[in-house]
Amino acid sequence: MFWRMAGLSTASPVETILDKEGFTLEELLDEDEIIQECKALNGRLLNFLRERTQVEQLIKYIIEEPPENAEKKQMFKFPFIACEIFTCEIEMILKPLVEDEELMKLLFSFLEPKQAHNALLAGYFSKVVNCLLVRKTVPFMQFVKEHQEILKQLVDLIGITSIMEVLKRLIGSDEHLYTNYTSAMQWVEDTDVLEMIVDKFGSSESPEVHANAAEILCTAIRFAPPGLGAKISSPSFIGRLFQHALEVTRPKSVLVNSLSVCIALLDPKRFTLGAYHIYGRQLTHGTVVTNPEAVDGMLGSLGDLLKLLNVSSNEGVLLTTYGKLQPPLGKHRLKIVEFISVLLTVSSASAEKEVIRLGAVKRILDLFFEYPYNNFLHHHVKNVILSCLESKNTELLDHLLCECGLVGKILEAEKDSTLAADSDKPTVPAEGRKPPRIGSIGHLTRISNKLSQLANTNTEIQSHLQENSEWTDWQMDVLSKRNTLENVYSWACGRPTSLHDRTGDSDDDDYHDRDYDVAALANNLSQAFRYGIYSNDDMDEAQGSMERDDEDVYFDDESAEVVISSLRLGDEQESGSLFTNSNWFAFEDEREANERSASSLASPSPNAERTTEVDDDDDVVIGEADDLDDSATSSPSFEPKPEGTEVNDLSEKSGESETDKSPAWVEWRETSGSVEPPKPVEAPPPALLNGEIQMEIDDDGDGKNIKNSPEASGGDSGSGTSKPEEARENALSSEASGPEKAENRQTTKAAAETEQSLKEESKS
Repeated sequence: MFWRMAGLSTASPVETILDKEGFTLEELLDEDEIIQECKALNGRLLNFLRERTQVEQLIKYIIEEPPENAEKKQMFKFPFIACEIFTCEIEMILKPLVEDEELMKLLFSFLEPKQAHNALLAGYFSKVVNCLLVRKTVPFMQFVKEHQEILKQLVDLIGITSIMEVLKRLIGSDEHLYTNYTSAMQWVEDTDVLEMIVDKFGSSESPEVHANAAEILCTAIRFAPPGLGAKISSPSFIGRLFQHALEVTRPKSVLVNSLSVCIALLDPKRFTLGAYHIYGRQLTHGTVVTNPEAVDGMLGSLGDLLKLLNVSSNEGVLLTTYGKLQPPLGKHRLKIVEFISVLLTVSSASAEKEVIRLGAVKRILDLFFEYPYNNFLHHHVKNVILSCLESKNTELLDHLLCECGLVGKILEAEKDSTLAADSDKPTVPAEGRKPPRIGSIGHLTRISNKLSQLANTNTEIQSHLQENSEWTDWQMDVLSKRNTLENVYSWACGRPTSLHDRTGDSDDDDYHDRDYDVAALANNLSQAFRYGIYSNDDMDEAQGSMERDDEDVYFDDESAEVVISSLRLGDEQESGSLFTNSNWFAFEDEREANERSASSLASPSPNAERTTEVDDDDDVVIGEADDLDDSATSSPSFEPKPEGTEVNDLSEKSGESETDKSPAWVEWRETSGSVEPPKPVEAPPPALLNGEIQMEIDDDGDGKNIKNSPEASGGDSGSGTSKPEEARENALSSEASGPEKAENRQTTKAAAETEQSLKEESKS
């Protein structure tokens, strides 16, 4: 390579240090290019860093906190560089570390209680350990197996997020490890690491510890091997979890995070806490299938959970923009409602029976109307109601409609949709202001629509609704009109009008719906290139690209459809135009001008003083006569092009292909009186192609400039004299008509003199 040749490369600063006698590790760590040299596998550098003394010093930079009077580079730069050297995953450095037991003990001494666990150093420690776990799995796991106290030390520091990430990988969040190194990872299933983690709910008061413990358990539920998964879903483990959650003296964060683990057991797809999903969205072999024993273990504590929904009024008051909450709902009550909504989706007969016996649905409905502005709560309550309506258990459906009085509560809320000014209720409007409208009308509308929909197939729901005359009247007078008004797919204000109504709440439904009309998009893109809506810079770039292959520059309706068809989102279905009432690329005035220029010949410009007419037989349309250069030699007659007519009109009139058309604004045409076709014109001298001579189109003040080119003076499709000298003689000797004769001759003569002066300058 040329950079390795003598004189073409500069010596690296790292090489300069290595050439010195008695250099130190600190000198290398202080050099900014050391990481690049390591990745480039600099042999001299790696041979120095692989020495045991240097590896030990690198580890100390990572695990030992520098003294208070240390320099900043020793406090921040050296630990960072040392971590990056290890995470370069170089075999010559990782092997001496993982095979030396004393160095490994030194590394894990960071976990000892006597150490000051700086969050910055914990991050560096975590990166190095994860690198060893992935790249040196077998010797690393063998060392941890021989020193299982490391697991307990990791659990004790679970409140540090970096340490939590290490523990997640060890217990199975990385499916790659358990798939390729099954024998090396198998021993983790026989340890009591899960029990140590769940016991952190009872021993720690830190919300961070509770949240990190829950994240590890939820990750293990979804990705851990079958042995750990079966242990988590066992009734004994669930009972141990609820024992900590229901302790009165424990913080509410214990209950919230414990229920998150239970929700992950019931539905592993629902858990979205933390960054565990970076390992893959699909369910793996470690997926825990909800078993009846796990559900029964949760039902034993359901009654105690429901008691927590009844809180006393002395928990405080929360002021809001619409009034005040006395007391607010709280995270723990919201999590209980979410847990019940997920529990009903399991379709467990024992769970549905216990929910009916305890009256859980009735209490949840009361919370729905007590807190009319908590949309999180409304979403979970709506799921509870839909699960009851779609359940095959007729007892649960009858309990919802009759004992809970769902229809009556909906009608009552619709009849008086303003917030009641009752100081005994949890939600009280602000004093001195008009009570606002309740915020649950949208969810009530969805629930009502679901009732009407299921009434067509479920005779029990149909009979229950028909018995209520008030519901029938409200459905006809209010609900039907509201659905018509709020049906956004029927709006004709630029929105899609022919898309089917999407009733699902899933984002996947939106992804599979096709919102694109390919024909309309192709037509609009074609118009963008047919009409000159882009600036002249874009035209120049397009002209330059014509030198490429035809397949790279040709763009028509068919190619536009091929490109846009790749944007289809979903299967073939009834498509509606995304651009129903709009035109993307043309304003009304510009579009009318383009249509006129495309359908008729160019008409004379009212600015007669800026044009020159020499002959009536041939007309040429160009820009201002003041800036004419060699284009004066291309024809004895000139006529300006009307506003709105642009470059691509040339190819439509002369039959040129896209690859042959010129970007210059020139149009040749014959009138009815012409006898013989004009002669082709030669290209102008090279001196005129250097970009100094330009034609300027400035009739409308837009200031566009188009560079001159051989095609601009006529090109392949133009006509004129064979030589610039002959063109000047013809122009000077031709007969001009009208009062413009003298001015035309003067203009043409000035153009000829300009060209002659340019030639003399080029010769000199």
